[in-house]
Amino acid sequence: MKYIIDTKSHTPAYQQLYLQVREDIIKGIYPVGSKLPSKRTVALDSNTSTVTVEHAYSLLIDEGYVEARERSGFFVIFRADDGFVTSRFQSPIHELPQVSHTNTPTDFPFSVLAKTMRKVISDYGEGMLERSSNLGVFELREAIRVYLAQNRGILADTDQIIIGSGSEYLYTLLVELLGRDKIYAIESPSYKKIEQVYTASDVQLEKLPLSHDGIDSNALKGSNADVLHISPYRSYPSGVTATASKRHEYLNWANKGVRYIIEDDFESEFSVSRKHEETLFSHSFCDNVIYMNTFSKTVSPSFRIGYMVLPKELAASYKQKLGFFSCTVPTYIQLVLAELINNGDFERHINRVRRNKRKEASLIK
Repeated sequence: MKYIIDTKSHTPAYQQLYLQVREDIIKGIYPVGSKLPSKRTVALDSNTSTVTVEHAYSLLIDEGYVEARERSGFFVIFRADDGFVTSRFQSPIHELPQVSHTNTPTDFPFSVLAKTMRKVISDYGEGMLERSSNLGVFELREAIRVYLAQNRGILADTDQIIIGSGSEYLYTLLVELLGRDKIYAIESPSYKKIEQVYTASDVQLEKLPLSHDGIDSNALKGSNADVLHISPYRSYPSGVTATASKRHEYLNWANKGVRYIIEDDFESEFSVSRKHEETLFSHSFCDNVIYMNTFSKTVSPSFRIGYMVLPKELAASYKQKLGFFSCTVPTYIQLVLAELINNGDFERHINRVRRNKRKEASLIK
């Protein structure tokens, strides 16, 4: 297979190679169980080094498309069928691992935060006391839009982004938007407040057991849910990260009927992978994935800023049904966060933490 690397592109060669091989895997050119070409073969075909190929293959391993077998090579473990396959790693709930906390500090530098706060006060003056747009200030929503496009592969309009004071508030808005007559499914175990919000909203709730690669396939297939609320990256408290196959299984599930996925992407920015975790939103072509995240871990829990990215049709519906809700985050705090993202301090902090986590992980090995 010939892979073409654009030497003029800003995307590193190993990421270009990774994307092309991943596409071949998804299309079934390399079906599950097949062996990928050797690093030397791909290096010759793509006119790159074996180190470049090794980095690309490492990303495929990190994402769950491929596994390395000692002295045998790299083999595809991604399944491109209709999903609902039985995982090789199914296990009872009590055997699931718990999230292990590393010693790597993730605190945002206070000196940088303080400097940014002073700058916002100086730049905006009394303007920072003005009432925010109901969706959130434009500056922050635009900063998030650009950041997601550049770092998470999420392409959305600014009007699809809604700012709110933390995840719990946004969960409640989603129940109002999607409807109390829907059946909602969550991972079991899952973050306690997710279940508490749905219970308080008086909606029918299903708990789908987790296995080592995500929600149990048989449980998902047998579910009557209309809305699936998942945390694909390091679901709390189990620490389970959904594999590439499982993520596509979730999308296949959502595409059968009028169904929605709420993708809760908390803390995925701090993945030790050399690239950011893939999002279901970026792989969905049916406008049925809602992306959610917060800045509680990446900046500060005291900011109480979360956001969600709605599919276009839902964004229009939101404005019609719930557009009267005022934004619950102070304008000043939103402007501070927008400045942190725009001036690069936010991304520099994330990259610094990820490098330190990779060093820590390598020492543990």
